[in-house]
Amino acid sequence: MNNIIQVKNLTKQYGDFFAVNKISFEVKKGEIFGFLGANGAGKTTAMKMLIGVSKPTSGDANVAGFDVFKNPEKIKKSIGYMSQKFALYDDLTVNENITFFGGIYGLTRKVIKQKTKALLQYLEIENLGKTLVGSLPLGIKQKLAFSIALIHEPKIVFLDEPTGGVDPITRRQFWEMIYEKAHQGTTIFVTTHYMDEAEYCDRVSIMVSGKIEALDTPKKLKEIYKVDSMNEVFLKLARG
Repeated sequence: MNNIIQVKNLTKQYGDFFAVNKISFEVKKGEIFGFLGANGAGKTTAMKMLIGVSKPTSGDANVAGFDVFKNPEKIKKSIGYMSQKFALYDDLTVNENITFFGGIYGLTRKVIKQKTKALLQYLEIENLGKTLVGSLPLGIKQKLAFSIALIHEPKIVFLDEPTGGVDPITRRQFWEMIYEKAHQGTTIFVTTHYMDEAEYCDRVSIMVSGKIEALDTPKKLKEIYKVDSMNEVFLKLARG
C-alpha cells in the first residue's frame, strides 16, 4: 500500500456544529502534504483526530497502518509531532529536552546518548547542549523541535504551523530540513498559513468551513483557478 494516510468521510461534530465535515483524502509515503485553511477552517481539529488525541464523530481514517478509532495509542508511537505553540520545555536544557522526549518515545539511554551527539552535530550546536531552551533564538528552537520530533525515526511527522513567527531565512532553512527528511522517505503532513510555503508541498489540500474545497499539486491548482500564486488560489476559495 502506497498510501500511509487514508481518510474517508472523517467528521467531528459538536452539537449542531460540524468542525470537520466528511473530509476524504490520501497521503502517499514520502510525500510533503500541505493542509491549508484559515483560522477556524477545521485543519487543527482534523489533525488532532489523525494523531490520535481526539476521537472522530464518524467516518474512517487509517494512519501508518492503524485505525484512528481502534489504535490511537499505536498511532502516537508511529508518528512525530511538532506544535507551534508547544514543542519543547523552555526550563530544560537542550540535552534534557532530547533525553526527555527520547524517553517518551521509548528509546534506551544508550540510543538517546548516540542520538543527542548526532543531533547536536547535525544542527551545529554542539556548544549549546547545556543551554536552557528558553534562551535559544526562535529559529534554532524550531529546528531543534523538528529534529526531536524525528528522533525515534517515525514514518510520518505532523507539523502544526511549524514556522510561525520565524524570519524568512530561518523558514527557508527549516524547509530545507523538511525536504531532506522527505527525500529519506519520511512523510510530512504540514499545516501552514504562509501561502508561499504551500508552493513547496507535493500536494495541497485547502479546507474551508470544515470541508476540503480543493486538493491537488500547487501547479495544477494554479492552472484550475487560472492564477499565478497559491495565495490567489486560497483567496478565491475563501471568498467562495
